Parts: sequence; C-alpha cells; structure tokens
Amino acid sequence: MYHKIYLVVRFTIVAILSFLGSGAISAQTDTLEKENTSIYYVHLTREIMPAAGRLITKAVDEAEAMKADMLILNINTYGGRLDIADSIRSRLLYATPTTIAFINNNAASAGALISLACDKIYMVPGASIGAATVVNETGEQMPDKYQSYMRGMMRSTAETKGRDPLMAEAMVDDRIFIPGVIDSGKVLTLTAMEAVQYKMADGIANDVKEVIKDLGIGKYTIKEHKESNLDKLINFLLNPMVNSILLLVIIGGIYFELKTPGVGFPLLAALTAAILYFAPLMLDGSAVFWELLLFLVGVALLLVEIFLIPGFGVAGISGIILIIAGLTFSLVGFQGFDINPLGLDLLGLAFFRVMLTFVIGIVLIMAFGGTAFSLPGLKKAVLSEAQTVDKGYSIKRNDLYQLIGKDGKVIGTLRPSGKVLIDGEIFDAVSEASFIEPDTIVTVKGVEGYSLVVRKKLA
Repeated sequence: MYHKIYLVVRFTIVAILSFLGSGAISAQTDTLEKENTSIYYVHLTREIMPAAGRLITKAVDEAEAMKADMLILNINTYGGRLDIADSIRSRLLYATPTTIAFINNNAASAGALISLACDKIYMVPGASIGAATVVNETGEQMPDKYQSYMRGMMRSTAETKGRDPLMAEAMVDDRIFIPGVIDSGKVLTLTAMEAVQYKMADGIANDVKEVIKDLGIGKYTIKEHKESNLDKLINFLLNPMVNSILLLVIIGGIYFELKTPGVGFPLLAALTAAILYFAPLMLDGSAVFWELLLFLVGVALLLVEIFLIPGFGVAGISGIILIIAGLTFSLVGFQGFDINPLGLDLLGLAFFRVMLTFVIGIVLIMAFGGTAFSLPGLKKAVLSEAQTVDKGYSIKRNDLYQLIGKDGKVIGTLRPSGKVLIDGEIFDAVSEASFIEPDTIVTVKGVEGYSLVVRKKLA
C-alpha cells in the first residue's frame, strides 16, 4: 500500500516539475554541485538490536524515496548483535544517498562496523571508534569463528570505502601489530584525532552543522527522521525482555489449555500473545510467513488433539514440535534457508532461548499455577467452587464405576469436559470424542480419575 502511495506521489511531483519547466529529476552526480542539497538525518543512539535494524532500514528507504543527496547518521552506541549490525552494514553499503557517519561520542564494536560502512566519517572531539571484538552477554570473548567473521566484515567494509583494511581488522584482532599505531596484544580503538590522522575518519566536528559546512555545502534542506507511534510500539514489542514475556504467555496459555481443556481463556491469552509476538517480527522482516504457518499448524494440531482425539498422541506431540519450531525460526531472520556462516549458531541460541523460556514457564506454573487464576477477573476462567455433597455432587470414586452403562443429561456443554446429571446427582464428565451440546442424553462408558467418560446415547 505504501509503495503504491509513494509511486503516485512521485509521479505527481515529476509531472508538476515538468509543467513548471524545471525538467525531470536528474540522477545524483556530485552533491557539492547542487544548488540545494537535500539531507536526511537519523539518530542511531541505541543498542544494535532488532529495533535499531528496523530504524536504519526504514530511514534509508525514506531517504531514497525522497531522493535525498545525503544520509547523516548520528551514531552513539556501544554495539549489539552481530547479525543486526551486518544487515545495517549491507543496507548502508548499497544506499543511494551519500552516507555520513557522525560519531557523537562512541562507535564501539557493531557501531564501528556500521560507521565504516558509510562513505564519510566525522567525529566530535573526544569521540572514539573501535573495540570490535565479538563478546557474549557477560563480556567474554567469543570463539575464533565469530572473530574471523567479524574480521572479514571489517576488512571488506574498509576496503569498499577506501580505508585501511588492516587497521579495521586490528579493531577486532589483538594479535595484529601496526608499527606506531598498535602493539600486539591490544585491540585498536582510535580517538577522533587519531582516526583523522590515520585516514579512518574524514574530519572532526562539534555538531552536524559543522559537518555540513566542512563538506562545502552551502544551501541545504534537512529532514530529521521521526518515529511514529506505531514504530515505537513495534520497537517496544521487539525488546528482548518484552519478547520473552510474550513467549511465557504463549507457553503458559497452551499448558493451561492442555491441563483444563475447554476453558478457552488460556488459549485466547496464548493466541493474543502470539499475535503480539509474530506481528512486529514480520513487520521488522525477521519472521516470514512460513514460520508463522508452522506455529499456526502446530496450534491447530494441538486443538485437534485437545477437542477431537481422546488421549494425547501424534497430533499433540507434532503440534508442540511445530509451535517450538515456529517460535525459534522467527527469532533468527531466516529468509528461506540462505543463512550466513553464523546462522546455525544463531538458530541454536534462538532454540535455547525458546526452551529456556519454556522451562521457566513450567517452573512458574508449578510454583504459582494453583493461584494463578485466583486474581480478580480470572476466577471465572476456572472452576473454583467446592464440589460438596450438599450441593448435589458425588465425589466417591468407587461409586462411579456403578454408573457405567447408565444414562444421564449434559449440564452446560461438554468441551470435552463438563458436568452431567444422573439420577438427580451431578458428576464431572468428559466426552470420548467431541463437543456435546446441553441437555443431550449421554451414556456412561467408563471412569477416568474422578470423571465419567460418556458418549452420546444412540437413538
């Protein structure tokens, strides 16, 4: 829809300009020769996580849509996820506008890679760039295959933009020795003055206006990227903490629905959480349709197992496997099966995260499951009333076997569990196969725990 709107707007602008005699919009040749330079400005002052990837992708798309001559990134970050940084790097390398990295304090780790992907780099006095060794969440250095991948990206990115590839590699590898620059055993981090001295940066500026002035641009228009409320909501849902909470709700909802089939509320909560889980990932481009399809097929198989097939077998187990697979694949940004060298590791980490959340969910359920539905507003979701004899209930298990073969009437609906009335007494019951409507006459076929197993009486 947005693409069509853009095409219409673009066609209209071109037609108006042609009518006024200004001619067709020419391709960008030399930004400095234009009478009025258009600049798109975006702040990248956050951890390099999915929200940052979505921010830069959208900013580049909008800059290209408005045919901006320049895209300036105000960068201040200590780094983040390697796969997200790689996707941002790729998008910047092939961006149509001239890209300018304005390092406003720090461009560490993934931030250094992103800066090197820009056509020009400016830094504020006291800023730094480098320290791109790949580390885990605790700050420990990752195995060499990660470092090798990062070294290759840093080197190739620097080469593409005409910068020293060895110096870029030294920002990752502490074994590299560059006389007069870095001793072996240290990872390279450059100050603003050092970066300019070694031609890893193009200049020093106090603010964006000084950057523009240093580039020799006189007249210009600048548009700053603004996040919409929808963008803010999506970024909130993409937060790993929020994302993990949604996973917990999905897993907990499915568990409670399996434990108390037919209640409905836990399954509704799980499906709502699933929508909030998948929607931002799909809008972000991390998840694709087939991953959502895996999850939905898994849920469908689970529902078939719960409501249509007695017991728990192949359909239920297959459903759980497909649900876990859908949740896992959606976290790694698979596009088909074309993955980078670290793809299997990312997949393993995603699977570990889903299973860890699953285990945490089970622990929480075991710890609080008995009181989870005692909160106001949730009491109606489960049966909380005591089933006493004076209210018409019979709870002696031995007496239940005497009812086999007898007929009764369904109270409410068997979904497939519920209540039946036999000889003036109320009993818990479960249908053998499917839903049974209210007031339907059923026959007792067996006993399962403290519930009667019933089926519709044949006419």
